Amino acid sequence: MGNVYTAKPCILVVDDTAINITMMAAILSPEYQVTVAKSGDQALKIAKSGNMPDLILLDIEMPGMDGYQTCEALKSNDVTASVPVIFLTSRNEIEDEKRGFALGAVDYITKPVSPPILLARVKTHLQLKSVRDFLRSKSKYLEEEVVRRTQEIATIQDVTMTALGSLAETRDNETGNHIRRTQYFVKALALELRRKQMQNQALSVEWIERLAKSAPLHDIGKVGIPDTILLKPGKLDPDEFEIMKTHTTLGRNAILTAEKILGTPTSFLTIAREITWSHHERWDGSGYPQGLSGEDIPLAGRLMAVADVYDALINKRVYKPAFSHEKTLELIREGSGTQFDPEIIDVFLKITDQFKVIGQTYSD
Repeated sequence: MGNVYTAKPCILVVDDTAINITMMAAILSPEYQVTVAKSGDQALKIAKSGNMPDLILLDIEMPGMDGYQTCEALKSNDVTASVPVIFLTSRNEIEDEKRGFALGAVDYITKPVSPPILLARVKTHLQLKSVRDFLRSKSKYLEEEVVRRTQEIATIQDVTMTALGSLAETRDNETGNHIRRTQYFVKALALELRRKQMQNQALSVEWIERLAKSAPLHDIGKVGIPDTILLKPGKLDPDEFEIMKTHTTLGRNAILTAEKILGTPTSFLTIAREITWSHHERWDGSGYPQGLSGEDIPLAGRLMAVADVYDALINKRVYKPAFSHEKTLELIREGSGTQFDPEIIDVFLKITDQFKVIGQTYSD
């Protein structure tokens, strides 16, 4: 980091001998700011202060905390670990030098010191530190930029899916907070199912988040249904209902087209496609559009089926009044094993209070 009051790099000289300190200061002062510590403890305090040095020249033989212990303490602290340490010592055994490098020192200079060699090595290690600091700063910036852009993409996906879902709802009599309620319903169901099936790797937290974010697209295909049918103020006749049923395929085809344009599988679109195409399938195979049964129905569709029906029952429609929460539970319980996945209904019945609160919080 260097001293904030000068452009000169700051060198911390750690030595308990006054003559050595004086000599080092004389050699280094013309080019560097020199700070002095006469013990390992004092050196650690200085290194952790606001004027953290750019490089440390460290003697080994000092009373109390010796140079090796001081270096180890410096390297074990996140604040000071990146400061290069050069051992400057009268010890000239190979084992001493090996130990110094093993503790994280960048260089090892034996006394008596040659001023030109000392200055050359200090300059080299300051340059290397400067490069490392630049790369570290650049890496941090890039990491932050990746996080920012990832969050931006996720936000765009969320807004796009909600906007498209809302667009479909604006053409339907079933407007209001239907999208938001079903989104929270399906997430609550999936989380409770995950608690029951912790061994099921498909029910990851990430998958559940994508499921909830994809849920607003479940009725996107309704944009392709004629107004005379979609907005009919009454029950549909058989022919009209056949046309209404095509909204599942229309939605699935629209999402398939988007996937083809992207040219690569996208997890949130895959889940959205499964929900759109299969949330009207029934456990006993009597649903549409494919007549799938049991676990052949994608899990996303089985979960959305319960969320969608619960919301339809507790809210007023042109063809029916709003049912009470209790009546709705009764009807859904009766559909276990025929219309709905029995295991999902077991989970649903454990969290009906959550459904009730969501329904009331986001009521039309």
